[in-house]
Amino acid sequence: MRCPHCGYEDSKVIDSRPVDENSSIKRRRECLSCGSRFTTFEIIETIQPMVVKKDGSREYFDKGKLLVGIIKACQKRPVNATQIANKVEAEILNSLRTEISSTEIGEITMNELIKADDVAYIRFASIYKDFSNVETFLEELKKISKSTTEEA
Repeated sequence: MRCPHCGYEDSKVIDSRPVDENSSIKRRRECLSCGSRFTTFEIIETIQPMVVKKDGSREYFDKGKLLVGIIKACQKRPVNATQIANKVEAEILNSLRTEISSTEIGEITMNELIKADDVAYIRFASIYKDFSNVETFLEELKKISKSTTEEA
């Protein structure tokens, strides 16, 4: 990092701390030549992956759309929808993939919802899996009840 006072190209970091909800880092630096101190901000750059939809079209990942679906599933349930959306987004971004299918996003979301609340999971799955009849809905309920009785 170039010193704004003398132009020397080397400095040492004295202090670092995250700012703006961990989206950037504030660093206090000291020039190794003239000893003056200055502050820099580093913005953490995230690359939004492309979502490949079922019809083959592509669009950038939008956490807002994900959050709306999760909020609907968690309505009147003791579940923090924002927290679930944050976990799903983190898993998607941490995979460092440039493309992800909407199907995979749905699976990741359902995995997080089933850990949090069975009812919210069923609500989300009923839309995501597009239950065509009562039998498929009941099959999903049986899977959940079987997994919860095995855990108990």
